[in-house]
Amino acid sequence: MLSKISLPLIGLSCLAVVSAAPFSFDNNPLGNHFPTPSAGELAAIETQAHGSIPSGNPPPPPPKADTLTSLRLIAFNELFEVSYFEQLLNLIESKAPGFWDDSQDMQFIQDAVTAVLAQEELHAINANNALAKFDPAGPVLPCQYNFPVNNLKDAIALASTFTDVVLGTLQDVATLLGVDGDAGLIRGIASVIGQEGEQNGFYRIFQNKIPSALPFLTASTRDFAFSALNQNFIVPGSCPNFNTINLKVFGTLSVDTTNIQPQNQDIDFSFDIPKTGLAPEWKSDCSGLELVFINQQNAPLVAQVKKLDIDLNGGKVKITADFPFDPANFGNGLTLAAVVLASGDLTTVDGVAKAAVFGPGLIEIN
Repeated sequence: MLSKISLPLIGLSCLAVVSAAPFSFDNNPLGNHFPTPSAGELAAIETQAHGSIPSGNPPPPPPKADTLTSLRLIAFNELFEVSYFEQLLNLIESKAPGFWDDSQDMQFIQDAVTAVLAQEELHAINANNALAKFDPAGPVLPCQYNFPVNNLKDAIALASTFTDVVLGTLQDVATLLGVDGDAGLIRGIASVIGQEGEQNGFYRIFQNKIPSALPFLTASTRDFAFSALNQNFIVPGSCPNFNTINLKVFGTLSVDTTNIQPQNQDIDFSFDIPKTGLAPEWKSDCSGLELVFINQQNAPLVAQVKKLDIDLNGGKVKITADFPFDPANFGNGLTLAAVVLASGDLTTVDGVAKAAVFGPGLIEIN
């Protein structure tokens, strides 16, 4: 369990925001009335995406209620991704400072992002089409979005990180579809997993990494993905039907250490104590909490906490924990960090998500 030890204050660092104005679909920024294009506009998106909306499978039976939750999350995420790649493409095409690099094959990069943007549009439209058909609440409506990077290198690195989270989360979705008897949807989900993996190979090569990070990609859950989106990209209060997505949003767990290397090291984390006070399950000395790492398809790892500073007046908890990197067993690729109730089941990814209070902190190595 976390125990109190004095720790000097740790400075935070963050990426600058390119524009103070959040991104919105209200003024038709893509020029094709996304997310509700006409038939002709949809055909143009399909051409740009190098492929079409699925049409070869028979219509599935009405999905279970929990499957509708998964489809809502998928639509919610894809709408964000469209906003992200539309902004990135616009910055590349306009040769905005920091987003044009003459040392790179910028035409190839522009072509790749153009295709990715259209492919994400089709992912969003496909999920929302299913919701329009089966969900009384209807399609997920777009929010307003922040774009928290100011150069091409960081934009591609961030795209790689959130794509890793998507790849882990779609594992969860496919598993739940099988459990709920909606197996007819798994083939389509699996095709998107492969497609997102192809995208991430490109993002990784751009960063001079090998295309494939791991033999078995890190698992995530719907709640972790929904939390990461809301914590990092969504303008609070801007989502018209946010309440239709029955998933948790955890408190933010910041990873304060930057430039994390592939080696055994200490990593600094922090989280804000909820303004409504401490949850009844944990005490003011944090003795009811644990810090847990999720990496690859291995059992979650309860971290060894070395230092802890609790500032009740300032409302912040700072943690230093050992990150036991091992090139064969732990730490490559994406690692999710979460502060969880120590009384929870910390032996499975699902158990960690159920017990989570703050997270996910996202760590990328190699």
